[in-house]
Parts: sequence; C-alpha cells; structure tokens
Amino acid sequence: MIYEDPIYWNNDVAYYIEPTHKLTLDKPCITIKIPFDRLCLDEQMGQVVLPDFALREWVDHMEVLNKSIYNRSRTDKENGAFYCFHPTNAVLQRNASYVEVISEKWYICLMITVQLPFKNNNKAMRMLCKMLPKEVEKFIAKFDLNKLKAAYELVKNQTMIREWLKSSGYCAFIGNGSILPRNKDNSGPLEGALPFTSPEDVEVEIGGLRGMGIKQGVTVITGGGYSGKSTMLDALNSGIYNHIMGDGREFVITDQSAMEIAAEEGRSIKNINITPFIKWVPNSSAEQFSTDFASGSTSQAANIMEAINFGCKLLLIDEDRSATNFMIQDSKMRSLIKHEPITPFTERVRELYEAVGVSSVLVIGGSGEFLSVADQIILMDNFVPKNVTQEAKDLCKHDKPREPIAHTKWEIDRNITTDHFSSYPQGSGTEKLIVSPMGYMVIGDEQIDIRGLYNITSHAQLAAIAFLLRKIAISNQDHHIFLQEKIKKALEDMEREGVDCVFSSFFPGFERWLELPRINEVLSVINRMKQLDFIQLEPTEHR
Repeated sequence: MIYEDPIYWNNDVAYYIEPTHKLTLDKPCITIKIPFDRLCLDEQMGQVVLPDFALREWVDHMEVLNKSIYNRSRTDKENGAFYCFHPTNAVLQRNASYVEVISEKWYICLMITVQLPFKNNNKAMRMLCKMLPKEVEKFIAKFDLNKLKAAYELVKNQTMIREWLKSSGYCAFIGNGSILPRNKDNSGPLEGALPFTSPEDVEVEIGGLRGMGIKQGVTVITGGGYSGKSTMLDALNSGIYNHIMGDGREFVITDQSAMEIAAEEGRSIKNINITPFIKWVPNSSAEQFSTDFASGSTSQAANIMEAINFGCKLLLIDEDRSATNFMIQDSKMRSLIKHEPITPFTERVRELYEAVGVSSVLVIGGSGEFLSVADQIILMDNFVPKNVTQEAKDLCKHDKPREPIAHTKWEIDRNITTDHFSSYPQGSGTEKLIVSPMGYMVIGDEQIDIRGLYNITSHAQLAAIAFLLRKIAISNQDHHIFLQEKIKKALEDMEREGVDCVFSSFFPGFERWLELPRINEVLSVINRMKQLDFIQLEPTEHR
C-alpha cells in the first residue's frame, strides 16, 4: 500500500491515513477529524474532558462496526477488524482522541487502526469508504451535549476539591456515597457494595459536597482482616487522577503528587542517600547506596527518598507490601538488638512531615507502634470508617517514651551521565524499545523491572514513558542530564503539542495508543535503570 495523499474527505469530515508501523502496512492508522460545528461545540471546550468524553462515546460505535463484519471462523487478518483504545475510568490526555486546530477551524480527532482483510480489496474498500463514514455520521447524530455538559460539571467539582486541598491543610477527600470496592475486572464499582459514609467528627463540606477529609500529617487506617482498609488506600492511590461518572470513586480526590510506596526486593538502586533509614550497609555506603538487587528494607528506603526527590507530598503505604523490619521495631527487639542499622519508619514518619512537609497514610493492622505517632486514626469495621483517634491515643498513654533520635538530611539532588543512556544496544545500529506485559521495559541494552510501579494506569501510559525516554536519549547532547528539568520540559511538550509527539512508527511491537504519564512515574523508571551513572550534587552545584 502506498500512501500518496494521506487525507480523504467525506463531506466535511477528514480521514487522515498513515502507516501504524512500517512492517504492518495492512493495518493503517486512521485519524477521523470531525469539525466542532458538526457537533455544536464551541472553541472554549477543554483539551482533556471533551476528547475523553468523545472517545468513550466512540468505543460503542466501534463495537457496532466490528459486530457487523465479525466472523468467528476467521482471524482478524483474514476477516478485517476495527480497533480503538479502550480507556480506563481515569480522565487523561491521550493520542486516541484530541482537539486540533487546522486553518483556524477546530476539530475533534479520533484515532483508530484498521486491520484490512487479506487479499480482499473489495471488503477493504467497503470497510473504509462506506462502513466507517456511515458510523461516523451516526456518532455525530447521537452526540449527546447534555452528557458532555454533565462530564464538565463533574470535572469542575473535582477541580474545586483539588484546589481546596492545596489551601486547606488536607491531603485527601473521600466523598460520601463513594463506592470504594472494585468489581472482578477492576473496571468499576462492586455491585451491592456499601456506599462510603464519613465519620461525623472528620466530615468536611466542600462546595456542597460532604465527605471524609484526611488532614496533612500522619494518618493510620486500621481494622481487622477484610475490613476494607487496603481498599481505601487503593482508592486514595487512584485519586491522583479524576474519574468518570459511575466509577464509584469520582469524588475520591488525592494530592496529585502522591505515590504508593512498597518494598521492592530485587530492584536496582544507584547512588542514593538512604541514611535517614539505613545507617550503614555491609561492604557498601549508605550515603551513596547502590545495588543491582536491593533487599526489602533498602528498596523501601530508596523508594521513599526518591519520592521526596520527585516532589511527592503524600506517601501511601500498606504494611502488607512493606518490609516489616523497615516499618517497625518494638521495645523488646530494640532492647535485644544492640547494633541495628535500620531506623524504622515509625521513628521518621513524624519528622518527615514536620521537616519536609511529606504526609503519610498508612494501612496498619498488625502493630500498634504507629498509633502513638499518628495525627488521625481511622478504624475500618466491615467497610464502615470510624474515627478512633482519641481511643487509640488513650491506649498509648502508658507506653514507655521513645528515646529521641537526631534529625536527618532529606534533600537529594542527582543527575545522570549519558554515557549509557541510549536506545541503541552497544555495537548495534538499530534501536531497541520494548514494553513487555510481563513487567519490564527495554531501552537499548537496558532491561528495567517496572513491576513495582503501582501508579501506572495502563500499558498505554508505559508506552508513552518508553517513547518519551527514547526521545530524550536520542536528542540529548549534554554529558549530564538534569532529570527533572529534561523530563518536565518533555512532558510540557506532550501536553501542549499532543501526546503523540513522542511516538515513532519504527518499533512494530507497540500498539498505537499513548496516555500522558506523571513525571513521578517517568523518574521512577529511570531510577530503576542499572547501567546509568547517577551523581549526587552538592547544593552549590545545582544550576
């Protein structure tokens, strides 16, 4: 197939056709560009909500198209098929749907791929020239402006809550009526689940919306097994992004810098100061700690120090995913073990908030060590939250006071050398870029374990991170890369120019879809690279 004139028109709707990948010319990518006036839209529509809404409406039309040509006795390659991105319930900027201005005219753009039927040109022409335009016209005719308005109203309320969190001394909000438990495929609320109701003494009201406010500081969520405490933490973790109506968690709103922190045994760590938690490490330096295979405690320490370096202001930690010796050490063990290199998280969690303003929400079910250092304690009882802060503090009144420990240095500043930051394997003239569903990413010679990144929303977001890093690697001319500066600029470019600006059709192993990531996850991937050289900078060295 030769792409001479890539744009075809059906009335005033444009169909831009290009190869998805250079090795799959029988599976072109088609971007459908619909004028705003056909949908009665105005130019004030946002760059995220409208495309997100349009994509979700378009998915149903794609299913209709595929049903009309489906043949269970043939593969897609033989029969032909239409593909589009199926978004999660998070509202994100994507390349599958976006707004574009062409010659001062505004368009909503929907990207699809089409598997053309093998050796059946007549059917291929029918699919592209009759079936697809006909379904696009149905999409236009059924476009529901009232539903779109409701989507905007929801985001308006979510934005209001996020702005309130920034100025109120709170780090998270869970709206009354939220459905926190998920269904089997994690696509929405669990049917029949109990709606969330805030305890009265921690309930707040924001613009007419009532729910539980979680204050900055240290919050413990506790309760018996299967009581809903980990479900609440998972909901808070998802609250870094807005969610669509019907998700059940649309009014679970969390500080957008939040990160879920866990032990990550076996991860690579390069040149980071973990002395706030690990005083010394045999045959290594805790001030400039490096290892290709971290233990549970050293990995959790590094994850926290890196999160602080990213600008994270809220840590979400579940004891079930943590290293026990990193989290706690009771009085008996402190008396028994005279030379303990680990300063447990209980000893640092208050200082972490008071010194650098990083709050923590902790799921704790097996130890009372955190009760005495918490500002707020929520007990989950069969998915019903209760504020037991005073009761828990009363239990701690007769505890033996802890010996105070010296305050530590939390600030970290690092950059990396680019000697090994390349998408080209050593000795090869061909780039290598892979994102595997098995939990690793390959860039050049680098194979990165990404199984411990709990804030990634989809494979499309991982693909965007891979392409972003590849673009930085091939364009960088400096000997050193200032991580946050380079990546922040690249993300700003993706947000302004479109997520697709980092995509390359050179790599046939990728699907076509990308979602905009946070800087936190991009830096997390870089920090797991084994072949990069990280250099800690003194404050005077920072430019």
